[in-house]
Amino acid sequence: MPPAAASTETAVTRWLDPTEMIAWRSYIDCINDLQHALEADLVPFGLTMGDYEVLVRLSDRSDRRMRMCDLAGQLGLSPSGLTRRLDGLVSTGLVSREASDDDRRVMLAVLTDDGYAVLERAAPFHLRGVRRHFIDLLTAGEVRAVASAFTKVRAALAGQHTSPS
Repeated sequence: MPPAAASTETAVTRWLDPTEMIAWRSYIDCINDLQHALEADLVPFGLTMGDYEVLVRLSDRSDRRMRMCDLAGQLGLSPSGLTRRLDGLVSTGLVSREASDDDRRVMLAVLTDDGYAVLERAAPFHLRGVRRHFIDLLTAGEVRAVASAFTKVRAALAGQHTSPS
């Protein structure tokens, strides 16, 4: 609901219509619950969703290694945020940190064999959760619409983060 006192800024504000408000609030109300449900599926493997995403990103690489600055960027984390995220994975032996052979100043995050094995065991449970809590609740058309919508949103957000030429 718009504030009672109108200002120059509120005069140009495009308030959400009832359908837009339902869409926005449904997203906000849903996202945390969905995240918690998917996290619960990973608890038996000692992983959080953040941990799982690190393992997936590293497993996507043929050599299972990535420069830490690139991994941080893909995960939307600061360098210190990635360091904190990796600390637990390193202490459990799922990921290691190694200096690059090409440039000793560059640190790499490396998926260990143990980390890959945990990912292989966890992935089917995670995927079943994604289906149970999200994909299978939607029609094929709704899945396409969600994919299209979030692809557009992500592209727009990525464009906001690019520096001007």
